[in-house]
Amino acid sequence: MAGKRSGWSRAALLQLLLGVNLVVMPPTQARSLRFVTLEGMLQHWELGQALRQRYHGFLNTSYHRQEVYVRSTDFDRTLMSAEANLAGLFPPNGMQRFNPNISWQPIPVHTVPISEDRLLKFPLGPCPRYEQLQNETRQTPEYQNENSRNAQFLDMVANETGLTDLTLETVWNVYDTLFCEQTHGLRLPPWASPQTMQRLSRLKDFSFRFLFGIYQQAEKARLQGGVLLAQIRKNLTLMATTSQLPKLLVYSAHDTTLVALQMALDVYNGEQAPYASCHIFELYQEDSGNFSVEMYFRNESDKAPWPLSLPGCPHRCPLQDFLRLTEPRSCPKDWQQECQLASGPVIVALAVCGSILFLLIVLLLTVLFRMQAQPPGYRHVADGEDHA
Repeated sequence: MAGKRSGWSRAALLQLLLGVNLVVMPPTQARSLRFVTLEGMLQHWELGQALRQRYHGFLNTSYHRQEVYVRSTDFDRTLMSAEANLAGLFPPNGMQRFNPNISWQPIPVHTVPISEDRLLKFPLGPCPRYEQLQNETRQTPEYQNENSRNAQFLDMVANETGLTDLTLETVWNVYDTLFCEQTHGLRLPPWASPQTMQRLSRLKDFSFRFLFGIYQQAEKARLQGGVLLAQIRKNLTLMATTSQLPKLLVYSAHDTTLVALQMALDVYNGEQAPYASCHIFELYQEDSGNFSVEMYFRNESDKAPWPLSLPGCPHRCPLQDFLRLTEPRSCPKDWQQECQLASGPVIVALAVCGSILFLLIVLLLTVLFRMQAQPPGYRHVADGEDHA
């Protein structure tokens, strides 16, 4: 487990990815009506308090807008989670307390419309190459075997829930609903036995692996979690070279966001992250002037964040090594171009060749037409008298 820091004099940047928000999805309401519960708010407030204690000496005890930037996906539950977290991280002190009876202050949380989010809402789309990889994943032996082993089980769940077209890729939604109901003390239906819940939980973990792994994980990472990884790499580089970023960058998102990022980093443990989880990046400047990166994953509220090591690098990874090792899994500058199908260039080449052939045919016909249109010119006419 990670121990407490004795000082933060060498810390330069802190990036947090908050994921998995405790939500309620009442069975009598539409499934889109998902929001953070009181328990979920408390979990994120406690996470904010834990971060406040962990980074005492690095972060100010009071909120300074120049030092903090928070972005969330445009969902009620992720926005509320960010706000609950910030309430625990920066309770108002002194002049910041605008009402003596309220231990809270407004802190900006930025977002973009869901349709425009190309950073935190996964899986990203539309991306034809990613969809092609998913279709190929469905043909792999691992996917086919998993599908065969669970065919009858999925039919049973579909019959009990009334859901149609229930697959390995959609059954996670059933588990989410039942788990939320169970968490809030609601009685589960008789068919949702502990064994059934355990099997649903395993299938949910499989659905995450399907999204970002199983087949061609490195390429999937570039097209999905690699987008967020590219932004994190950019943040680390900018802070190391210009120091023009806020000290704290916070992203409030989803369990799929965490999985996408950790798959891109190749540090995913294969299990669904618990509520109020947090992936942490810490940037340090060493005595030599060089920079290093440490990663942590807080997935248990009663324990210190668990240290994560990038494959091929020690836990305190030199920044240059971190950038070099993550480059192959980081999204390229032109995500839309890499999302195109591999057959695209071939089609373009055929179109170009067809255009050239068409022009040659037109040119040939033009030459033939002109040759036939010219006057016949002089020719020898035989004199009959010469043969008399």
